[in-house]
Amino acid sequence: MEKFSKVKELIASAEVDAEKFYSNGNGAAGTRLRKSLQEIKGLAQEIRNEVTEIKNKAK
Repeated sequence: MEKFSKVKELIASAEVDAEKFYSNGNGAAGTRLRKSLQEIKGLAQEIRNEVTEIKNKAK
């Protein structure tokens, strides 16, 4: 659950940069947004692997 909470935090912080990028055309915010999305992607993959592992142990 800790990783899932981290994903939620990253999404919340990325929202600010997304707003700055899409509304104001702030290029630096776009770079930060891309970095945040990459971190979210990595964490999501870790969570997927963890869920699969736990599910397979339950069989």
